Amino acid sequence: QVQLVDSGGGLAQAGGSLRLSCAASGRTLSNYYMAWFRQAPGKEREFVARISWSSGSTAYADSVKGRFTISRDNAKNTLYLQMNSLKPEDTAVYYCAARIALRTTYDYWGQGTQVTVSS
Repeated sequence: QVQLVDSGGGLAQAGGSLRLSCAASGRTLSNYYMAWFRQAPGKEREFVARISWSSGSTAYADSVKGRFTISRDNAKNTLYLQMNSLKPEDTAVYYCAARIALRTTYDYWGQGTQVTVSS
């Protein structure tokens, strides 16, 4: 099975930046999509961004377009989320996830990392 460990969360000022990482192990990822989700206090989990491991194609939620960048390092089997121009509404627990490319359900999840953005 794919095992995911996410990290890199912390406290940032509005307008600042953070980079989240997600280390994957256990399987090759060439047939997978990997993604970031987040869950803010009192709200439902929402999609943030995803990437095709093989092609590198990306997709983003409208709320983060132009500010966040999802990427991967194939040699390290590591997923990243570069977050710039952070806003207080970005405060949430962020989770990395993985799924078989042709599926819609993400079957593997990291433990979550807290991102807090102050005004």
